[in-house]
Amino acid sequence: MKIYLSLALLLLSSWAMAQHATIKGRITTSDGKAAEFVNVNLKGAGKGTVTNQEGEFLFEKVKAGNYALQVSFVGLETQTQSVSVTAGQVSDVNVVLKENLRQLEEVVVTAFPNKYNADMPSVSLRLKTPLIETPQNIQVLTKALINDQQIFDMLEGVTRNVSGVTRLEHWDNYALLNMRGSQIAAFRNGMNVQMPWGPLAEDMSMVESIEFVKGPAGFMMANGEPSGFYNVVTKKPTGITKGEMTLTLGSFDTYRATADFDGLLSKDGKLQYRLNVMGQMKGSHRDYEFNNRYSVVPVIKYKINDKTSLTAEYTYQYSQMSMIGSAYVFSQKPYEHLPVNFTLTEPNLDPTNINDHSLLLILNHQINKDWKLTGQLAYYNYNQIGTSMWPSSVKSDGTIVRGISIWDALGINRIGQIFVNGDVKTGGITHRILAGLDMGQKEYFADWAQSSTLKGAAPFNIYNPVYGTVPADSLPVFDRSKSLRSRGVNYGQSYSGLYVQDELRFWDGKIRLTLAGRYTTAKDYDPYSGSVKSSKFTPRIGMSISLNKSTSAYAMYDQAFIPQAGADVNGRSFDPITGNNTEAGLKKEWMGGRWNSTVSLYQITKNNVLTADPNNPNFSIQLGQTKTKGVEFDLRGQLLQGLDLTLNYAYTDAKVTKDTDEKKVGVAVAGATKHITNAWLSYRVSNGNLKGLGASLGYQWQVDRSSWYVFDGTNQALPNYFRLDGAVSWQSNRLTVALNVNNLLNEYLFSGAPYTWLNAYYWQTEPLRNSRLSIGYKF
Repeated sequence: MKIYLSLALLLLSSWAMAQHATIKGRITTSDGKAAEFVNVNLKGAGKGTVTNQEGEFLFEKVKAGNYALQVSFVGLETQTQSVSVTAGQVSDVNVVLKENLRQLEEVVVTAFPNKYNADMPSVSLRLKTPLIETPQNIQVLTKALINDQQIFDMLEGVTRNVSGVTRLEHWDNYALLNMRGSQIAAFRNGMNVQMPWGPLAEDMSMVESIEFVKGPAGFMMANGEPSGFYNVVTKKPTGITKGEMTLTLGSFDTYRATADFDGLLSKDGKLQYRLNVMGQMKGSHRDYEFNNRYSVVPVIKYKINDKTSLTAEYTYQYSQMSMIGSAYVFSQKPYEHLPVNFTLTEPNLDPTNINDHSLLLILNHQINKDWKLTGQLAYYNYNQIGTSMWPSSVKSDGTIVRGISIWDALGINRIGQIFVNGDVKTGGITHRILAGLDMGQKEYFADWAQSSTLKGAAPFNIYNPVYGTVPADSLPVFDRSKSLRSRGVNYGQSYSGLYVQDELRFWDGKIRLTLAGRYTTAKDYDPYSGSVKSSKFTPRIGMSISLNKSTSAYAMYDQAFIPQAGADVNGRSFDPITGNNTEAGLKKEWMGGRWNSTVSLYQITKNNVLTADPNNPNFSIQLGQTKTKGVEFDLRGQLLQGLDLTLNYAYTDAKVTKDTDEKKVGVAVAGATKHITNAWLSYRVSNGNLKGLGASLGYQWQVDRSSWYVFDGTNQALPNYFRLDGAVSWQSNRLTVALNVNNLLNEYLFSGAPYTWLNAYYWQTEPLRNSRLSIGYKF
């Protein structure tokens, strides 16, 4: 009976689907470019949509008949085209606008001056599914939002725009970001560029968008922390001849200039280019500290034919900064009792120099209208020559012995990817296929073996600091006669992963079931733990249901793993740590997609964590477990004309749940802040005498902060953190003038941790009230 009932239901659904048709198409400009954000309405059917970044639109479940397809956009002439549809058939409709892409972009600037939300992930995330239909929490920071906040690089206010993300204080060369209880990996253009102390933080002049993927994401990686990753998407040629220049002056002797050139190298438009350059001199709120940078990023794209293109991108970033580690403050007394501008460094210490090179090749081939093949190869070379500062003793009277050690480093990453996307139909089900191969080899060499101490005229005391008394002839001279490979220690990783995913789309795509798996082989090694090789299959299951055209609910399960070196007392090798993520959420687009919201609930369980063997104190066993659970909320977009908002909140509860030492059970996981909320509200006058005038206000608020490095349950949490920022600006089609003021309340802001080795505390301060004034011109 059940079989007959199932067959009847199947036949009924097939018959119902056969009575409907599908209309799909593409909107292009008069010069053949994709027209994004264009409104498409099907008159007589009560249906409407907006084109995606490829200019594509789709109407499903359309009854057979004759319709008028209406194409419109604010400031453009509405166009109407007749279309006839037949039951069970797919109708292709293509519309060419009367305006070219440059004219369309100028209208976009006027109609949507601050577009903070995105509808689709970047191509580098491999997913062809809109964000609202994806069973994962993915947050995208757009270029408009980054520009409004005058963010210079990944070390600055990026984290305020995503729920639950914090930047942990560390060196001034790379971004150490935490989310969902652990550090998240660094990606660039879909490639894992993470290294032990790197990569060099990307300058925003070359960035198109930043994507935060929360939790394990088998479609990108499996070996690593289960908290997720961030993906920096760099600027690519658009095929439009245009440019932009920006000059910025700011507090602490900040001088910065950027230029962005975009255009064609051939009359037929097949050869395109993009060039971004940046130069910066920036001081600090602490004396004798600085970070001077410049970057050059040329990109060439060659359209071999209508189906195939090759893109080559070279990135060079240079950074010269004051001695690494000198930003820390050390004292046996708790935080905040020293001035915000206190420093341990000296005016005559040599800087650290970093040269960061990378080359990226991307081959895209459209096999047919349903299938696309993508291949990527990348080479990264990070070279650092410098020193670091770390005290060798901290006394209760404030006397500190300042230690200096060499820190030369070489990081080399080689990464390759090949993946294919395609759609296949079986009956009434559409299979959205993603399959690919990822390979990578990473090496990191570092020399810390040579060290010395600073010898001044008198011992250095934090309560009565005297600078400039260290004789030049007493400064250490380190031996660099041998190559870094021969004198340094070596960290490394090699991996390969094969991934297959099938997104089954039922009932005109309203219900989506994702079934996927990745098989990864990884080998990790370091100078202290030795090498370890692990192979593991990680499954991924997701479900997303469209409750209506603007609301979807999702649930997913995914897994990551972390190889562990060493063995127990019986010589058995340790299994990898497994990180399992179970998550559910709700996504909604409001006011026709002008703004969107996401709320998610998750639990990440890490098993096989090493803990002390109670019977053999010199060995470890795999009985440890941590659990991180939380709630996250993100809202971003244009609430009303000219009024844009980014708002988020995260509750994170990360604790040790199993350990052989019962005292550790229930202790908070280091670096997990329990409550985080951020907001950025921007308003711009869209008409009248004050047209173009804008104002912004935003806050960052963290409650119940945990120090990230050492936290044994006996130390109090860090004090709450609240920062208020604001901006005023004026914008026309070509000219922008903006003044941003950070830390409006002039608060003493910091992050840090107790440091048991020196029986002290250490922390890093943020600047008091400071500002940046920029002028930008588009041409």
